[in-house]
Amino acid sequence: MNRIQSAKLYAAGSILLPAAVVIIRPSLLWANLLFLVWTAAAAVLWVHADRRQHRQQLKRSLATIQQASIQTLNHHRHDWMNDLQVLYGYIRMNKPDRALASVERIRDKMLMESKISKLGSPALTAYLQSFRTFSPSIVLDVEIEDNVSMEELDGDRDGAAEALIEVINAYRFSTKPGVGDPALLKLRLYRGSGALMVELEFDGELTDEAELIDKLEQRLHGTPLQADSLQQHRHVLLKAPLCA
Repeated sequence: MNRIQSAKLYAAGSILLPAAVVIIRPSLLWANLLFLVWTAAAAVLWVHADRRQHRQQLKRSLATIQQASIQTLNHHRHDWMNDLQVLYGYIRMNKPDRALASVERIRDKMLMESKISKLGSPALTAYLQSFRTFSPSIVLDVEIEDNVSMEELDGDRDGAAEALIEVINAYRFSTKPGVGDPALLKLRLYRGSGALMVELEFDGELTDEAELIDKLEQRLHGTPLQADSLQQHRHVLLKAPLCA
């Protein structure tokens, strides 16, 4: 327990003393006045401590977000440097066909980054862009149809985005860590007949398949994203209705 929480408890507990005097001698005017003044002072102290605690929490949250952003930028910078070094190597070795293929791969990555940034959900966009920074045991391969956005959904759009994040996390936390190649989770977003289709394909080892199914059911319960069946958890198809 930190000092701010202790101060809040002391402020609340201190009211017991004047309250006891009022209960014992309710006819004493000074006791009632003391109780009112003491309660007001304790309330002021509580509010002041609560605001200070809230500011500290915001400061810690901001620091966490900033650190995550820096790590994400570093990972992206490292990836782009690797791609440019490969391209530069092909150019120096006078291999135009391979250089052109490398340029095509870079272009595809840029297009996918653009599609992720236009998903219409800042939380989902930030999660997908920073996934590699906090999940070394599983690779997320994302494919998005042109102009797909969570803003097209009919219903709780933020709830659908949060549910998708939780579903991906369910796979992430259920992946069995190992020394070999990381597991692969393919995520595909596209439009179906009046619905946003979310297709997930998992290739890797799981710690507990039954537990994963339970997690998926819990994460999707009450959200716009629904599945016909989760028993085939290695290939799951989710649907969310689009606006008419």
